[in-house]
Amino acid sequence: MLEGRAVVRESDMPMEMQSRVMELAYQALDLHEVSDCQSIARYIKQKFDEAYGTSWHCVVGKDFGCCISHLCGTFIFFHVEIMEFLIFKDGKDLNETKEEAIGVNHHLITS
Repeated sequence: MLEGRAVVRESDMPMEMQSRVMELAYQALDLHEVSDCQSIARYIKQKFDEAYGTSWHCVVGKDFGCCISHLCGTFIFFHVEIMEFLIFKDGKDLNETKEEAIGVNHHLITS
């Protein structure tokens, strides 16, 4: 396991969710080899899907950047020592309309 403190590079996630995802990152690092980025990412993604609904994405690796589209309030990019973590929700939940996914009420659009 990496022992370093998580450092947030960018986020628009509520603090409670940020704390939860960092806790999950440490759990994943305890459960898997640091070199097994796919298993670490899968663990975090599955836990976030269970807690906050589907359509979460997680990327874990070393020394990468990102430029993505995401739902407001669902993005975090942080690192623990040499490992980078990117978690976001893309809003493609098949049970939601586009307006529901981005939080726009339909009656506001038609009024």
